[in-house]
Amino acid sequence: MKQVVQAARGGPVQVLDVPSPTIDPTQVLVRTAASIVSPGTERAVTALARSSLLHKARARPDLVRQVLRRAREDGPTAAARAVRTRLGGDVPLGYSAAGTVVEVGAMVAGIAPGQLVATGGAGFANHAELQAVPGLLCVPVPSGLTAGRAAFATVGSIALHGLRLAEVGPGAKVVVVGLGLVGQLAARIALAAGCEVAGVDVADLPLRAAKRAGALALAETGDATTERIRAWSRGRGADAVLVCAATRTSEVMGRVPARARDRAPVVVVGDVGLDLDRTPFYEKELSVRFARSYGPGRYEQAYEDWAVDYPAGQVRWTEGRNMEALCDLLVSGRVDVDDLVTHTFPVAEAAAAYQLVEQRTEPFLAIRFDYDPARELPTAITLHPARKLPTPRRPREGRSGVADLAVGWIGAGAFSAAVLHPAMRTAGFTRFAAVASAGGLSARRFGERAGFEKVLPDGAAVATEPDVDVVVIATPHDSHAALTVAALTAGRDVWCEKPVALSLSELDEVAGAVADSGRVLAIGLNRRFAPAARVAREHLATRSDPLTLIYRVAAGQVAAGHWYADRRQGGRLLGEVCHFIDTCCYLSPSPVVDVAARAGRSGRRESLLSDDVTVVLTHADGSTSVIVYSSARPRSIRKERVEALAGDLHLVLDDFRAVLVGGSPVWRGAQDKGHDAAVAAFRDRILDPGAIGDEPDPL
Repeated sequence: MKQVVQAARGGPVQVLDVPSPTIDPTQVLVRTAASIVSPGTERAVTALARSSLLHKARARPDLVRQVLRRAREDGPTAAARAVRTRLGGDVPLGYSAAGTVVEVGAMVAGIAPGQLVATGGAGFANHAELQAVPGLLCVPVPSGLTAGRAAFATVGSIALHGLRLAEVGPGAKVVVVGLGLVGQLAARIALAAGCEVAGVDVADLPLRAAKRAGALALAETGDATTERIRAWSRGRGADAVLVCAATRTSEVMGRVPARARDRAPVVVVGDVGLDLDRTPFYEKELSVRFARSYGPGRYEQAYEDWAVDYPAGQVRWTEGRNMEALCDLLVSGRVDVDDLVTHTFPVAEAAAAYQLVEQRTEPFLAIRFDYDPARELPTAITLHPARKLPTPRRPREGRSGVADLAVGWIGAGAFSAAVLHPAMRTAGFTRFAAVASAGGLSARRFGERAGFEKVLPDGAAVATEPDVDVVVIATPHDSHAALTVAALTAGRDVWCEKPVALSLSELDEVAGAVADSGRVLAIGLNRRFAPAARVAREHLATRSDPLTLIYRVAAGQVAAGHWYADRRQGGRLLGEVCHFIDTCCYLSPSPVVDVAARAGRSGRRESLLSDDVTVVLTHADGSTSVIVYSSARPRSIRKERVEALAGDLHLVLDDFRAVLVGGSPVWRGAQDKGHDAAVAAFRDRILDPGAIGDEPDPL
C-alpha cells in the first residue's frame, strides 16, 4: 500500500510502498477513501524533521535526556547508534480521514466490515491506503454523508473541543483569531451553535471563506481591528476568544485582553508565542485554557490502545463522540466544508501537496488526498534482489555454514536495528530474506538499511515463508509465544527475544513445539553470555558454602505511555526482570525451589505493572538470590550491580564492566552484556544441533 511519511532526519515528504498493517483486537482495518491535510500541524512536523540537530534538541528536551542517560549507562557509542536509529525512522503524516471497514478486531463493537467510517488519531489514521485505527476513533458515517466530507471529522473535532472549552452558547460573541483550516471550522461550528462570530486573519482567502460562512471577517490591522471588535460586541468585548493561529510571536496573544470582555475564557488552540504581559490578563481576570487536541481520551493509553471508553454520564464529549457530533453537523448541512477544499491530489502525488504547504506558492485552506478503491494492494514489497543460492533450501543435515541460512525477521524496533541485527551480522549471518512489523512502515525502513530482500505483511507470513531458515522474533511480548510456535511448527530455528511466554499455558505450547519440531529455540537472555558473568561464575564455582546473591538494578523510569505499562505485555516484571532471574540462575546454578515477589512503592494495584519489585529465589543448595529492581536512577551509580557472598568470598560484578574479588579487580573491560556471544552460541547450536554445552543456557 502507499503511505505518506516524513523522514525523521529531514528531506522531502515521501510516498512509500509498504505492506498492509495488521490490527490487534481493539483496532479496525480501514481502506481509505479520502484524507485531509491539516496544514498547520503537518507543516510543524515536517519543519521539525528538516531542522538542525540543535533545533530538534531544543524542541524535544525529553529525548535529549534519554540520549544522555543512554550514554551514561551504555557508553557514547551505543548512544550514538540509538540516535542514528531514531533519525533513520519516519513520521507517519495525517490524522483525519474516512474509508471503508475491511476487518474488525474482536474487542470492537458497533462496527462491521463494509461500513463507511470516519477515522482519527495521529500515528493511527495516517495518509495511507490502509489504516489500523483504534476502535474508539472509528465512527460510523451517517447515511448521506460522503467520504470526502466525513474525512473532516477529526480535524473538525479539534475546533469543536476548543469551542466546548470556551463554554459559550447561543447569542455569545466569539472571536476566532487565525482562520486556517481549524479556525474556519471553529467559526462554522460556533455559528451552527447560534453564536455570533468575528474571524480575524491577515490573508484574503481565509477572510473570504469566513465571510461566506456568515462570520464578520476582519483583517488584522492591530488597534483598528480591536476597535471593530469592541463596537461589534457593544463595547463589552468578546464573550470568548479562540486563538487558532500558528506563529512564534506573542503579538496575537498580546492583543487578546483588549478584545475580550471581563472574565472571558481564552482558549489557545493553535501554537502561538506566550511571552505575555501579566497585567492585562490579571486586570480582566481572563481564564486562559489550552485545548489538547480533539477531546478527552487523546493521549490516554487506556482509551486509545485498550478501548476503555468513558461513561457518557461522566465524560459526555470524548474525542470519539466529538467525531460523531461533527459527522451529524456535516450530514445535516449545519456545517459546510465543501468550499474549504482548495486543492485535491491523488495520494501518490502527496509530495506535491506538501511542497505547496511549505512554499506557499498559492493560497490554500483544506487539501484533500483521494484514493483509488479498486487498486490492488501488493502483499509483499521487494527491497533488494534475492541472492541466488546454488541449490534449493536444504535440510539441516546439508548445511555447510551459517552464511547459507536465510533469516526472517519479525519486529523492526530500535533494539532490532541497534543491537540484535549487528550481533547477527557479527555471528556470520549474511542473508536476510524477509522482515515484517505490525505497521509495515518500520519494517520497510529497517529492511532497507539492513539489506533484507523483501518486506512481508505480518509475522505469520515470515514464519511460514518458504525461503526462510531462521526466524528472529523481536516484537511486543504478547506475540512471542504464538509466533515462536508458528515458526517452530513450520520447521524454522528460532531466536525469540525474552520473554518467550507470558503464562504457563503459553510456555507449555512453546515447549511442545520445540519437542515436536526438533529445531533450535534460543531466548534472548544474553547476560549469562557476558564476559564479566563468565568470569564471575568461575570464581563463584570455588565456594563450598551456600551463596547469598544480591542483584541491584537501578532501571530508571520509562516514558509515560510506554508499552511496559500495558498489562497485555506482562509489565516490567515478566518483560525485564526475567533477565536478572536468569543471570542469578547462571551465577548460582543450583535449582530454584521457591520464588517470592513483592511489588514496591509505585502505587499500582497490579504487581506485574509495578515499576519497583523485589524477587527472592531460594535454591536447593541453600543459596539465596535477591533481585532488587527499582525505577530510581541516581546519577552517582551504574545501572546494574551484583554482589555475592559465600563464606570468606566476596565478589562484585559491576555493570558488566568489571569483576572484583575481595575488593581487587580480576577482570575489566568495555561494557558487554553478551549479545554477540549469545547469538554466536545460537549459530553454533544450529550448525551442530547435537552439541550440548558444559553449562545450562537458554538454547
